[in-house]
Amino acid sequence: MKEKQAFHINGYIGLVGLLALLLAGTGLILSGSHTWNTAFFVLGIVLWVIALLFLSSLTIVAPNKAMAVLFFGKYLGTIKSNGLFITTPLTRKIPISLKVRNFNSSLLKVNDSDGNPIEISAVIVYRVVDTAKAMFDVDYYLDFVEIQSETAIRHIATQYPYDTFNDDDLTLRGNTTEVSEELAKELQERLAMAGVEVIETRLNHLAYATEIANAMLQRQQAKAILSARQTIVEGAVTMTQMALEQIENGQEIHFTDDRKVQLINNLLVSIITDKGTQPVINTGDLSDK
Repeated sequence: MKEKQAFHINGYIGLVGLLALLLAGTGLILSGSHTWNTAFFVLGIVLWVIALLFLSSLTIVAPNKAMAVLFFGKYLGTIKSNGLFITTPLTRKIPISLKVRNFNSSLLKVNDSDGNPIEISAVIVYRVVDTAKAMFDVDYYLDFVEIQSETAIRHIATQYPYDTFNDDDLTLRGNTTEVSEELAKELQERLAMAGVEVIETRLNHLAYATEIANAMLQRQQAKAILSARQTIVEGAVTMTQMALEQIENGQEIHFTDDRKVQLINNLLVSIITDKGTQPVINTGDLSDK
């Protein structure tokens, strides 16, 4: 199905024309009755029938509403302009809303790409742009949007991990904008057959499932500590190397291997420890000989 424009004329202009048609028919009927002219009488009746048929096709279209016109089951087109109109007689007019709608998905429990159970939900903002597809290509487009939205949310949630300490990885928690854009793209592909345009998607709930929330919190803390320790060690090694190079370069100081190992050990301990260190000053052997 493809949307097309139905035949319609301005209702106020049409009413004036139909009123003139009714007056003309009335005049012909009266003239035929007085003169016993059967042709005038029949023509007047025909004009009355035509006028009444078109009067029955009067329809009102509210703002952000559309009216699909069916003639004995055949789709004639859609009226999207708001106002009073006269369209094809003996047709059925089906209203459909063009307003922007929100769909708040239910709380879904799925597994992320790492296999961890998570809870996720999203808000979908959409509207109907093709009334023919929305009414005739799917059974009930509101249910179709609901089911396809939850299916897309489940699929997107399985493509990414909930969280990771690698800055280059795309995650559900750290890249909500990118994930929402990917969800909107997939949803648009799914809902195009229903004549629906996806305006925006946003994740409104994201968390680990209750049964693993505490364990995953401990895991996150352990990963954070490990990542921080790794950064501290890398920095400490770099600082120790720079200190040794600055002490030896340009000065007549040369450490033996044992002294280097001792100095490196002292520097690393001083830098890496998270508590204050107490310096020990070696003044040599002061005992009497």
